Formats: sequence, C-alpha cells, structure tokens
Amino acid sequence: MHPVAPRLRLLAALPFLLALAVDLLLFALWRDRLPDRLATHFGGDGRADGFTATGGYLAVSSGLLLSLGLAWTLLVRRRALWGAWATAGFIGALLALLLRGNLDVTDPAAARLRLAVLTAALGIAALAAPAGLALTRLVPREPAPPAAAAGAPRLDLGAGELAGWTRATGSLPMTLLGCAFLLAALVVPLFAPWPYALIPLAIGVPGTALGRVRVSADRRGLTVRPALVARPRLRVPLDTIADARARHVDPLTEFGGWGYRVRPGASGVILRSGPALAVRRRDGREFVVTVDDPETAAGLLNALAARGDDTARG
Repeated sequence: MHPVAPRLRLLAALPFLLALAVDLLLFALWRDRLPDRLATHFGGDGRADGFTATGGYLAVSSGLLLSLGLAWTLLVRRRALWGAWATAGFIGALLALLLRGNLDVTDPAAARLRLAVLTAALGIAALAAPAGLALTRLVPREPAPPAAAAGAPRLDLGAGELAGWTRATGSLPMTLLGCAFLLAALVVPLFAPWPYALIPLAIGVPGTALGRVRVSADRRGLTVRPALVARPRLRVPLDTIADARARHVDPLTEFGGWGYRVRPGASGVILRSGPALAVRRRDGREFVVTVDDPETAAGLLNALAARGDDTARG
C-alpha cells in the first residue's frame, strides 16, 4: 500500500481523538462542579432551554466526535487535511465552552451561554486549520492516476443480438456517513427543538440511498438507481448518447466531493476515486458514474448507440 493512505488517515483522525481526550479530561476535572443534568441547548438570549443527563452528554459528545472523525478518516484527501483539523477544533471548542457554561450551577436552568461563544469556537477552528495544513507536508503526494484509454471502445454485436450489462457499486464511507446523520437525527431532539432533526435527516436519507447503487447499460441507455429499490433513478437515454468511455475520476478535483454532483458541463454519481464510466451526450454534457469494469459498459453503449444511428439512417 502506498504510504499516503495510512499516514493521511492517521493525521485526519488525530484532531478528533485529541478533542475527545480534552472533552473527557475537562469533564473528569470539573465533575464535582457540574450539575447532574447539564444545560446543553441555549436560546438566542443565552438562557438554557434544553437539558441532558451527564451520561447522555458523554455518550452524545463522544459519539459525535468519533462519527465525524470516522467520516474524515475515510473520506479525507491530502489537500483537505486542514478541514479535518478545523472541524475537530470547532466541535471540541464548543463542547469545552458548553461544560464551562455549566460550572458551579446547582440548577442547570441557571446556566448561561451567549452566542458569542461561536466566535470563540470559530477562532479555535481558525487556529487548528493551519496546523492541519502544516501537517500536510508529512504526507507524500499521491501518485498520478493512470492515463485514460484513448478512443471510444465498441463491442462487436450482431445485427439482431441483444446485450445488457449491470454492476452494483458502493461506498462504505458514504453509507457509514449517511447512517451517522440518521443517528444524529434521532439525537438532535435531545439538544434542540425537533425541527432541527430534519437537517441531518435530509442529508442521511439520500446519503444512505447513494451509498450503494446499481448501474445498468442496455438498449434503453444508461441507468443508475439505488441498489435496494427501483426509484428514484437517473437515466441517460440511448438516443441522447454520443459516445461512452472509461476514465479515472478524482472526486474532489473534478466534482468537489462525493454523492450526486453537478458542475458546469457535467453531472454524475461519484462514490470514490478510480475507474468510472463517462457518457457524453449529444448536447455536449457529460454524465459520470464511478463503477468497476467501465470499459465493458462503454463498449456496449457505443455499439448500441451506433446501431441506433445506422437504423435511423436506414
């Protein structure tokens, strides 16, 4: 294995482990000065309006840091390491300030936490980000991806021969991240009014659905849908396909992330780095899906599209 992966993942996990250690240490040091129920949610005026038992606080804060740490560890790229440190710094600072706001109160309703603490947490994040950026120097640059195959492949199909291709592909990190957001949707009501749970729910549902998809190429064109259900689905009709090819995809560089992505001139379902099927429409737009064995799918789509053109001319 190239040394980039283990070293980068270790450096991405490190700030979340440090934030968790600080959170647990502060809780242990301040335990005698904290009430049995902590104020964990505050209104705009700084007054407490949500409360959690100390055991629940430890479970949620630890789970939050570990879930975010796992997500960053699995998805991080070299140029984005600073983001892991900034995220851990921001969340860790918020948790520390929350504990501080509960110090020496007998009634948790008396705890106060002004929204100005967000400025302090952002300041910690701003200090942590350069640390992550500096540590990037410890990670070797990733090897350049192999060059894309030249030309558009085409399978040799007989005049009346029917053929189809299908392959399931997925992303374990995206599935875990989607599940983490679904879990967060269950936990959020403990700290905030229940409508706030709709935010992680809106991320977790599509994230989990896109965690594993089925890609099919046949006489209808290219179809991408969740692996477990038939809807929703994305389809590029055969008569709109100019050509198809296999190529290498870098999610961050080309599409700015993972999942269903849209950028000028292109869209796609991007679940990982590596081989992908790229279909160019007749209007010039490109649709990309990361999947194993894209060469076969591209050759089949090119053969079927050429057959359709020959039929139309005939």
